[in-house]
Amino acid sequence: MNQLQKIYDNNIAWAEKIKKDKPNFFSDLSKQQSPEYLWIGCSDSRVVAEQLVGLQPGELFVHRNIANVVVPTDLNCLSVIQFAVEVLKVKHIIVCGHYGCGGVKASMQRIEHGLIDNWLCHIKSVHQKNEEELLGIADETERLDRLCELNVIEQVKNICHTTVVQRAWRNNKELTVHGCIYTLETGILKDLDMRFSAMGDMNDIFQLRQPKRDVYKPSLNIMKNNLRDGK
Repeated sequence: MNQLQKIYDNNIAWAEKIKKDKPNFFSDLSKQQSPEYLWIGCSDSRVVAEQLVGLQPGELFVHRNIANVVVPTDLNCLSVIQFAVEVLKVKHIIVCGHYGCGGVKASMQRIEHGLIDNWLCHIKSVHQKNEEELLGIADETERLDRLCELNVIEQVKNICHTTVVQRAWRNNKELTVHGCIYTLETGILKDLDMRFSAMGDMNDIFQLRQPKRDVYKPSLNIMKNNLRDGK
């Protein structure tokens, strides 16, 4: 017996129900996707993006990883952001964490978990930056939940620091990056009041400006001369 038969049976039942309710749903959906939102969330199986925000397939572009982290060297996540911004033309990027996140909790423990510890270092850095505030919270659950919030806030900033988002802003594209967090026990999203819509919203050190075309000419000429002289 196929071990995934239950999955396939569920799929058939789901597809039949959709076609019964909306006969043209799949034919229309297959023609294009035009979401206005990119959702970057946690891989936790209990946080189902489309369902909790009431959107249909094709309305939300989704990327998920452990603890909804955006790392400047993660080509997977950066490629998703680029595709969403430059090809799909999304207008909103949403970072959504959730309270009680297992990845965030693991980052607070001083024990080895294996390969994932390398990933969790990014959250440990968030903890270190906010150590005074976090250590001032006596209750462990409250401390964990606050770190979950701070982690979302940090990832929102990381997205804004990417060349893709800043290029979009330089080109006057309508694009806002938001941060929110989800409560598993209630199903409710909380707006963390963290959003950026323009270069000027960020700290100046992170604002990338396009260099003038002639900036590279001296160094390029040096390289050409070295190549010509066989250096």
